Amino acid sequence: MPKISDTQSIILTRAASRPRNLALPLPKGLAGAAAKMTVGKMIERGWLEEVDANLRRKEPLWRETGDGHGTTLIATEAGFEVIGIDPVVASTIPPRRKVKPELGLEPKEKFETSPNPDGPKPAAIRAGTKQAQIIALLQRPEGASIGEIVEATSWQAHTARGVISGALKKKLGLTITSEKQAGRGTVYRQLWC
Repeated sequence: MPKISDTQSIILTRAASRPRNLALPLPKGLAGAAAKMTVGKMIERGWLEEVDANLRRKEPLWRETGDGHGTTLIATEAGFEVIGIDPVVASTIPPRRKVKPELGLEPKEKFETSPNPDGPKPAAIRAGTKQAQIIALLQRPEGASIGEIVEATSWQAHTARGVISGALKKKLGLTITSEKQAGRGTVYRQLWC
């Protein structure tokens, strides 16, 4: 098994906590030739995959095609396997948007860095935990009420609300909305930004 560097591990760990397992933005300070070499090795080893970027969702670009389209990077199951992470979001990834190899694209010279390096650090989501159960409930189309989360986890209502606010929103950076519904109370949902 190829040895993984600290930088590669950081890229994959952050991707595990992002919607659609996006590997961008890259860690602060990783740009230019160093970024191209690091990402190139990760693609060769099958840890990252280049896919069409969804510009409507403002996904960060890795390469531009010049015709108003571009590509982004996502972490693969092989990448998560090499760092020992089984993210909950991996099972909810939409079908991958493959890049057409005949485009012959060159990577951009400048790469985006993390918008808030002092902000919360991405964390891995371990499968089978109560936190993973809550995320799965929130990813359902109908979302989850506090009562449903309490029933699934055996936690108190204030603990469930605290996990949503602290662990999921602040620590993991997930986008979670809430709305009041008749008969269910406040219903929470995870949005895919």
